[in-house]
Amino acid sequence: MAEHLEQLGSGRRTDLPETTAGTLRLDACDDGHSEHWYLTVDDQHVRVTRSSSDAELVVRGDRTVFDRLASGETHLSAALLRNEVTVQGNIRLLMLLRRIFPGPVGARHPRELGRAATAGRDGRP
Repeated sequence: MAEHLEQLGSGRRTDLPETTAGTLRLDACDDGHSEHWYLTVDDQHVRVTRSSSDAELVVRGDRTVFDRLASGETHLSAALLRNEVTVQGNIRLLMLLRRIFPGPVGARHPRELGRAATAGRDGRP
């Protein structure tokens, strides 16, 4: 997880909405202590620091869950439904976090799947 988060500050993220801004804190628990990662999102940029300051959205979970999120093995929504992470605060910002963590390896956008499925039926490539 640390490697993934540290790489986020390397420029504009066009996959993030231009008009959405906020602060998120990830609390990764491991053997009785927590690692805090503080993300500030603004104008499609993500700044990452290590801080336990208050944030608009706080996501807590086991460090192994965050590692699986960062590697694309687990989707944030699935971890939330399985109670592997808890959230507190502005849930709207959860959608930002979904875009910050990678999707599963080999995943494709639904529109891409739809285009592939209809390509042969209408004669277009």
